[in-house]
Amino acid sequence: MKRFLLGTNWKMHKTFQEAEQYAAGLKKLAGQFPQYTYFIIPPYTHLREMKEQLIGTPVMIGAQNMHWEDQGAYTGEISPKWLCDLGIDVAELGHSERRQYYNENDEDLNKKVKAALKYGMTPLLCVGEYAKDKAYAVTPEVIRKQLKIGLFGLTKEQAASIWVAYEPVWAIGESGVPAEPEYVEWVHGIIRGQLTELFGDTGKDIPVLYGGSVNPENCLGLAQRKDVDGLFIGRSAWDLESFEKIMTLLTKNGIGGTRNG
Repeated sequence: MKRFLLGTNWKMHKTFQEAEQYAAGLKKLAGQFPQYTYFIIPPYTHLREMKEQLIGTPVMIGAQNMHWEDQGAYTGEISPKWLCDLGIDVAELGHSERRQYYNENDEDLNKKVKAALKYGMTPLLCVGEYAKDKAYAVTPEVIRKQLKIGLFGLTKEQAASIWVAYEPVWAIGESGVPAEPEYVEWVHGIIRGQLTELFGDTGKDIPVLYGGSVNPENCLGLAQRKDVDGLFIGRSAWDLESFEKIMTLLTKNGIGGTRNG
């Protein structure tokens, strides 16, 4: 049984004042819709304040990236040890923008996943294919490769502490094309199968989230699909009014609390 997850990555958005206002509003919403597990992933500069402002709430705080080393000559990087000191709950790893613009690869992501686990954070490993991969019908191969390398060497016990987010690159951002729910279910089935192959029964319980142009119009159709254990929402969650619409729609249709995979 898994608790349905609702989260968002702010990317390079929101001033500190906007972040404070958002956190105050989300605290109220989390009280109105207590059946979900929430997480927000703000910019690094807001992490300490967001953690302090949301302490005692069911909202988890995540970082948008991190290095795999504790310390060293890595100018501009963030140590997992620092994030641990701040009490950060989740480490988002392998977002398509990090892979595309900053040349992140599966081998380095594997080291980051292990570093996050070492410091008690939940690694949120993002996987997804490009439009070209989809056109050539190699989506299963791409997804399996990202999972096999990104999670290489993990024990079943470690695997019980990870999350996976499926974010098709072609569906992300302002120009993204929302994926059809049937397609999402198919890919999530591939992910679930690979996780089960890697970790046995433990793989059946690893939360798999969908992210890619999720909005109030398509959230329900996505959330109702098999093996969709949560929604990783972009700009539709940056506005609390829109985020509340999503929560309301899901709640009215019985999505929330705990559910079978």
